[in-house]
Amino acid sequence: MMRNGVEDDLKENLTRGAIVVVIDDDASCRAVLRELFESVGLKVKLYTSGISFLEDGIPDVTSCLVVDVRLPAKSGLKVQEELSKANMHVPIVFITGHAEVPMVVSAMKAGAVDFLTKPFRSQDLLDAVFTALERDSARRKMQQWQSILREYYESLSARERQVITMVAAGKLNKQIAADLRLSEVTVKLHRARGMRKMQATSLVQLVKMLEHVDSAVAPGRKTH
Repeated sequence: MMRNGVEDDLKENLTRGAIVVVIDDDASCRAVLRELFESVGLKVKLYTSGISFLEDGIPDVTSCLVVDVRLPAKSGLKVQEELSKANMHVPIVFITGHAEVPMVVSAMKAGAVDFLTKPFRSQDLLDAVFTALERDSARRKMQQWQSILREYYESLSARERQVITMVAAGKLNKQIAADLRLSEVTVKLHRARGMRKMQATSLVQLVKMLEHVDSAVAPGRKTH
């Protein structure tokens, strides 16, 4: 009972402001899906084609796509491909009345959350959608965290960056002082200022922060 209560709370939090984008050229299917998602408190946006969706773009909130594989002009798989090429990230749940093994494999390899064949159980689709929304919510939180870290890191002076990077690499103050030809007192000062600006309360936390900064600020840049 407690587990179900926690899961219900998580789902309730996810439904606040989240949008499920449905792309299907079948009017009756769109109506059924809209009713299903709205019955659990989710907002729904409907499209009749992949082209019209791509023209609008992904909503700037926690969201996922429920896409029919077979669409006029641009298939669901093509929509997935174009989103990937544009580096636009949104979880996708595919639905279809005619599943083929190569099609399913291609979609899943490209990162689809699930691939459901019509007729499917409503609960299976809801489970897939909530999994997709959880994934998108986590991605957005990570992006927000990386944005904050970028601000922290960019507030550091060049010397503070040097010192905290060497600290994170495991070097002692006296080693850093020798490498940078500074006094230990100066190194300690830069270290303290750098830790404070990064809002790191421990060496372990600093190391984790710099790992995220390394991927978010300058991919490929050496931190030590």
